[in-house]
This record gives sequence, structure tokens and C-alpha cells, in this order.
Amino acid sequence: MNFKSSLDRIRQGMNLNADFSDQSITARSIPIQPAFYDFSLFPEYKEFTTMEWYYAKQKYSKNQFLAHVGSSDATVTLAGRELINYSSYNYLALACDPRVKAAAKQAIDDFGASTGSGRSITGEVDLHQKFEQEICKVLGTEDAVVSVGGYSTNAFTIGYLCRPQDLIIYDELIHNSALVGCKMTTSRRLSFPHNDYDALDRLLTEHRGKHERVLILVEGVYSMDGDIPDVPRLIEIKKKHRALLMVDEAHSMGVIGPRGLGVTDYFPIKASDIDILYGSMSKAFGTCGGYVAGPKPLVAILKNYAPGVLLYGAAPTPANTAAGLESLRIMQSEPERVARLRANADYFLAKAKENGLDTYNSKDSGVVPIMTRDSELALWLSIQLFDAGICSFPMLYPIVPRDKSRLRFFINCNHTQQQMDETIDCIVENLARAPKSKGVM
Repeated sequence: MNFKSSLDRIRQGMNLNADFSDQSITARSIPIQPAFYDFSLFPEYKEFTTMEWYYAKQKYSKNQFLAHVGSSDATVTLAGRELINYSSYNYLALACDPRVKAAAKQAIDDFGASTGSGRSITGEVDLHQKFEQEICKVLGTEDAVVSVGGYSTNAFTIGYLCRPQDLIIYDELIHNSALVGCKMTTSRRLSFPHNDYDALDRLLTEHRGKHERVLILVEGVYSMDGDIPDVPRLIEIKKKHRALLMVDEAHSMGVIGPRGLGVTDYFPIKASDIDILYGSMSKAFGTCGGYVAGPKPLVAILKNYAPGVLLYGAAPTPANTAAGLESLRIMQSEPERVARLRANADYFLAKAKENGLDTYNSKDSGVVPIMTRDSELALWLSIQLFDAGICSFPMLYPIVPRDKSRLRFFINCNHTQQQMDETIDCIVENLARAPKSKGVM
């Protein structure tokens, strides 16, 4: 059995898409085997060791889990080498801005490294309220809640709001955090083809009347493809079917629109047209955390009842919250950062297309994929670029389908045209001499 076949067989045993909400599945008697309690026999570990062997053979392992020195900006220092960096979503270079760092340091001096408890007990600091007030002012929403992590905020918001009698309909390319949130519920779940609004409309026409709450999940910028959905069309559809629309703004807030304020800035729409605006503070904000903005009743529900958003966990750290607040203020006072990011992303995308590279659906965002459509080729190309001083990690199966394998480039407002020219030239030169794929991945 070849490498590809054995890997597929291992993954089949992982039951990644199994749904155990049906209690009858666990009612039958199952013989207890070592593979149920010995971690070394878990399919997940077998996959890990198989991939580790292959990565080591291809000399890719040396590029993983390297501790960077200094800030991760348009360049990054790894293993003593400075590389042009396309693997950081620090879009506006705010993670390394002196004012953002100073705000974080001051917050530690004022409140300590941790709040020590949840926000509803003694973990609340005025920074939490100031961030929420500022994000509401910027977006034009009634209220907002800030939480400790971006991924967890998305997952737990979905996981709490949807019940057995409800329906979740999501774009097939929705982020993993949303999928995990869906699996936390016992709601019915349906996906629609990427950006196929007619298909979404048909699904709602067929199924809306069978459920109470219906939640539509999309991203403001899709993190793998770098494309933007037609949000006005989605608003029209959700109003027609009296559904709820949730937009994941992790890669759109701070990036798209004239002021970089996300989908409500990019499109001629109001924040009140969207029921739930979720955002991550780990991208353009340059810190860590998540927030949900929307109507007051929604935020009241999440603040007081949703596990993982505020309940049963520590509050966001003072340092992270202060950094996010300062970043939000800088975004508004220095729109030239967004303008530079936009110019750089447009330049990189145009240059790639001019050189015949496949950039798939990317448009108007900070994410530009270079499609190889072969996992083995994507891995090889990433290694060649790394050796040449360019950091862009591959997106391989099963993260993406095999024929959608790629290198993903996050564009930064501080990238120079020379850096981007060197990068495109290096990609083109290496693809011209790439070995024939053996189809092993």
C-alpha cells in the first residue's frame, strides 16, 4: 500500500465527520480494544507519525515549530535567518507598533498579567468596557462583548445560540471554528456550495418552515481563498426567509473597505442589517481575543448565558484588551495603513496574474493563494521558497481538497514592492523546474 492510500485509510478511521448526537449509536455493545485507551494506537497519532516521516524525508520538518526572534511583520527571523514573511496575518503591522506594545505593558502595570477570574465576578476591568464601546462606535452596532479567544468566541457563540429545533446553514468553506461550533449543537446542519446564493435560497425555501431559529454562517473574507461574499445578497435572502445572518470578520475587519472596517465599510450596508458580527483580535488587531457585535438582546444573552464566551472562564487579559483597544484607535487615526495594505495586496495579486500564476478567487483582500493543485508540489515549493528566504507555508490535504492545494500569502502593509517582486520571481523560477509529482500525497 502506498503512502497516499495508507494515509487515506488512517483518516477514514478517525471518523472526523461522525455525528454522535443519535444516542442509538452508542447504545450497542462494543468490545473494548487497546486502540480505545492507548494513545499510540489512536488513528490521529498514526496519521501524525506517518506525516512526520514524510515531512522529514522531504526535509520539511526543519521548517516547522521554529521559534521566531523579534516581531513577526513583513519579515520574520527564524533559525537565525531573516525571511520575507507571508505567513503572519499581522496585516497592519500593529502587533509590533510601539504604541500597542506600550498600552499592553501599561495594562499589566495597572491590572496585573491576568484578571484572576471571569468578568461577571471580579475579572472585569474598564478596558473590557472601553473596547466594547469603541467597537460599537466604529461598526455602528448597539452592543458588543469581548472574549478571551477568537476561535473560541466563534465556536461558543454558535454552540450556545442553536438548539435541537433549529437549523444552521453554512457556506461549505466556512472556518473550522464555525464547524466546531456547529458540532457543539444538536441542530440540523446543512451546507451550501461556496458563494452559491441561489442554492442557499433553495435550501431555505425547502427547510425554513421545519425549524425555529435558522442561522446562516459566512465569512467576510474567506481565509483560504481571499474572496469576499456578496453580503447585500445574503441580507436580502435572510430577510426574505426571516433567518439570522452571522458574518465572521476575522480576515475582513481591518482589511477591506475604504477605512478597513470590514463588510459594513466595503458594502453600502448598515451593521443593523447583519444579526451577528464576529471578529478576531489576532489578525489586523495584532493581539489575542474575540468579539461579537450586534443587537443589545444578543449581547445580553451571550454575556449572561453562553459558556466559553464569558461564563466558566477567565476574562481577556488586560494586556490583550489594551492592545486591541489601542490598535482599534490607530486603525481610525491612520487610514494610510489600510491604504498601504490595499495597494500591496493589489500589486501582489496583479503581479502574480501577470506571471501566469493561479490566484483562484482572491480579490480585494489581504489573502492571496498561489494554487499548485497538488499537495506534493505545494510542499516542495514551500521548501524551495523557505531556502530562498521567503516564508509561506503550504495548505495541503485534508485542510483543503487535493486539487485545491496551495501556498497562502498574507500581505502586510509593510511589504515592499522589491520584496513582492522577488517573491513572485522566485515562485515562477521554481515552478519552471519543479519535479513531476509522484501523487504520493
